[in-house]
Amino acid sequence: MKKAFLEIGKIVSTSGLKGEVRVQPWSDSPSFLLSFETMYFDAGNEKVNVEKGRLNKNIVVLKLSCANTVEQANALRGRILYVAREDVKLDDRTYFVQDLIGLRVIDADDETIEYGTLSDVSQTGANDVYHIEKDKKVTLIPAIRQVIIDTDIDAGVMKIRPMKGLFDDED
Repeated sequence: MKKAFLEIGKIVSTSGLKGEVRVQPWSDSPSFLLSFETMYFDAGNEKVNVEKGRLNKNIVVLKLSCANTVEQANALRGRILYVAREDVKLDDRTYFVQDLIGLRVIDADDETIEYGTLSDVSQTGANDVYHIEKDKKVTLIPAIRQVIIDTDIDAGVMKIRPMKGLFDDED
């Protein structure tokens, strides 16, 4: 089931004396966080307005409406920021990692073959790498169009066509 609110980053420290916070972004691009006027705490239960934001290398500096002093900003340290799913527009074949985790991974040509469950995603730069776990064994597969044939978040299934030798001892 898709969550209505998505984790987008974690407040790691303060910035300056006027209540700004430094956020470690949990997205492909830190600038993604700058596209939101509203964020949330507590899995969507506490709304907070974003007054302004800027990039500082790979960190996002935000001025949130709930913090006007360095002390108030410091009290937010360690808190997770969320955005409403309905506020996010993703490109085709682009997914939230938290939606991918837990998908059943099956063969695209023979749906009776189950490879395991998608347990993690690593970002390598060139392409993501999916961690498929079955019987406590993890197999890494590249998240490329030649391998990932179909992803159905609502059905909880990913269909793949693995390269030779990925799940067996073939050459």
